[in-house]
Amino acid sequence: MKLTLIKPNIGRREHSLYVDEGRMEPLQLGILAALTPEDVEVVMYDDRMEEIPYEEDTDLVAITVETFTARRAYEISEEFHRRGVKTVMGGMHAMLIPGEVAEHCDCVIVGDAEPVWAQMIEDCRRGALQKRYDVKQPECPQINVITRRDIFEGKGYLPITLLQFSRGCSHRCSFCASSVYFRAHHYCRPVEDVIREIRSQKRKLLFFVDDNIVCNREKAKELFRALIPLKIHWVSQGSMDMLADRELMELMVKSGCLGLVIGFESISPDCISEMNKFTNRKGSFGQYKEEIESLRKWGLQTWAAFTVGHDGDTVESIRATCDFAIRNKFTFAAFNILMPYPGTPLYDRLEREGRLLYDGKWWLHEDYRFNYASIVPKNMTADELTEISFDCRRRFNSFRSIVTRALEIHTNMRTPYRFLTYLIYNPLFRKEVFKKQGMRFGLKKREDLSC
Repeated sequence: MKLTLIKPNIGRREHSLYVDEGRMEPLQLGILAALTPEDVEVVMYDDRMEEIPYEEDTDLVAITVETFTARRAYEISEEFHRRGVKTVMGGMHAMLIPGEVAEHCDCVIVGDAEPVWAQMIEDCRRGALQKRYDVKQPECPQINVITRRDIFEGKGYLPITLLQFSRGCSHRCSFCASSVYFRAHHYCRPVEDVIREIRSQKRKLLFFVDDNIVCNREKAKELFRALIPLKIHWVSQGSMDMLADRELMELMVKSGCLGLVIGFESISPDCISEMNKFTNRKGSFGQYKEEIESLRKWGLQTWAAFTVGHDGDTVESIRATCDFAIRNKFTFAAFNILMPYPGTPLYDRLEREGRLLYDGKWWLHEDYRFNYASIVPKNMTADELTEISFDCRRRFNSFRSIVTRALEIHTNMRTPYRFLTYLIYNPLFRKEVFKKQGMRFGLKKREDLSC
């Protein structure tokens, strides 16, 4: 039996498929490859940088689906169906809206695939592939499973190894799709499995793709203690409340943490309350002054993530958010338009209020463009929200801003290694910001993929 794994692209720029120059390893596909029985041949194709060989013989195609890649994933599945090849889909979007995904494949896996993957493969061998596999989330994910990284070779990924310590987050932010996927729970791998996986690969720069690596502080401390002897550098995602635990922060820094993606989301207390981001409520009242000082004290390079378009936002307040990010010399910052992911409290509320654009399914609509507003904001037009969010990205990633922010001595200039990392990745992300803006989803122009 032969299994083909596919990582879909987002879509196209003008008449050609977008090539992601900042692409990272598709970790989920490496895990699926590791779960696959040894007598099954596994190949992987990344639509973000290479052509998919539809004519190549294969018995089953597995496609991971995110909301932003759903339209393209359905196109890929259709091409294989035309050649009589069965497809299975899973991933975040398959959990959020499984009925839609099921219309475009032979089999949909709803939830993390580990508990059912071997059974699904065996069912396929016997010609008894089920239409749907519903998964009970394992309390301890990826036990004794080391990601297969040989499938990543020669793909031109950034030189950083992706892996996970934990999945999910116990917080319930109203816009968060991950919170819906994991039902506001947090699940940790055995620390010894994580250490074994790190030792199984050669790189010293790691990215833990956890939703919130410090959600369970005691488990995080256990991990950090185990990382200290390995002499690695790592980054991940964390929440603001971690700064209240001095022992946690000391261990984090000693273990080699360079910095974290942190959801600042907004500098407005009203917006923070609206999105139910209770971990940020203290900091937002002082525009995070104490928190930023603490991050600098610990020497952590920060990727500040903001969402714009909340009911309390105005064009002026969003512009002030960008000023705030530049003034505080964050290593990176993202200004993401508030997106209504299906199944989230935000989506349900905006649907009730009649404030969803593109018939509510922006991810399938031919007219939608990447990084455009898909909602009707309260204090501006959708076009104004699109324009001001892109203006924030443009200003923050201007050459002047990159040079100015580089001079933050406590973080970006703390060591030559950190400074070099800053100088390498900032121009790359600047380039990607301009390339992605306004892209169409999928490759096909006229075919109606709406359900």
